[in-house]
Amino acid sequence: MAFYVKKIGLTRWFKETFLGIEEKVVRNRTKKGTYVADDKSTKDINEAYKTINIKKKKKKKWNLP
Repeated sequence: MAFYVKKIGLTRWFKETFLGIEEKVVRNRTKKGTYVADDKSTKDINEAYKTINIKKKKKKKWNLP
């Protein structure tokens, strides 16, 4: 499902409200686990950070007698 969300380009509000997905910005890492540095030749793109989608946890409903 996360693949389709990225492909379509839905708004943050729609993802949070209807799909239960929250966006989070985290540091990008290599295969070894070290941080990736920003490439200075690309002014408009920051390679050091990436956006990931996290599925929100649903609240439990209590059944009272």
